Amino acid sequence: MTSSELLIDAFGRVQDSVRGATEGLSEEQLAFRIDPGANSIGWLIWHLTRIQDDHIADAAGLDQVWISGGWDKKFGLELDRLSTGYGHTSTEVAKVRVSAKNLIAYYDAVHEQTIEYVSGLTDADLPRVVDTAWEPPVTLAVRLVSVVHDCMEHVGQAQFIRGVLQRAGA
Repeated sequence: MTSSELLIDAFGRVQDSVRGATEGLSEEQLAFRIDPGANSIGWLIWHLTRIQDDHIADAAGLDQVWISGGWDKKFGLELDRLSTGYGHTSTEVAKVRVSAKNLIAYYDAVHEQTIEYVSGLTDADLPRVVDTAWEPPVTLAVRLVSVVHDCMEHVGQAQFIRGVLQRAGA
């Protein structure tokens, strides 16, 4: 298995998990918060998708799907256009009210761009520094693993909330 194939598999698992966490849920269920300071399923999936979109686009030198695909307008969120959710307050989390259809479609579009990019990578590409704001500087390999990790962590949180909803019969 090549590095590229490994990344394709990892991002494929994220896509499967995103679908499993969101399909069939209403906008109200996606907005449900276990307590007022908690994140919702909708926010978690939107956020992980925004982070994947932002980080992959930056590393690949591409436009974010959020903008190029018009998703910022389709979602119509009352947030800064380039917001990824990083550092959001409870009030900002509450502003992310989305449909499962749009959430999954946006994730699928980001996934498509991600797979197209990682499909062309070779081992020689992975040591390239993509972010000098950290010490040590972040390589492409570290950035891609970080994105997969962040996505799986957040989708796991979303799946937990879905389980709470199902147990409550909501």
